Amino acid sequence: MIIIRLDRVLADRKMRLNDLAAEVGISNVNLSYLKTGKVKAIRFSTLDAICKALKCQPGDILEYVEGEDENDE
Repeated sequence: MIIIRLDRVLADRKMRLNDLAAEVGISNVNLSYLKTGKVKAIRFSTLDAICKALKCQPGDILEYVEGEDENDE
């Protein structure tokens, strides 16, 4: 299962979701869905823009955890 750690990176950078959304150019709602893990996919261009804005690596935001998938339940 892939875990989204965007909230942790935002906190580390002391950046608000609204500020990141404005810098990346996506809506607060879509970024909020990503932050809460309610998305099934992310475009590489969006991930690239987020990493650029937060000065981080994709692995700082996405984490693989071995275990049951949400869809398996």
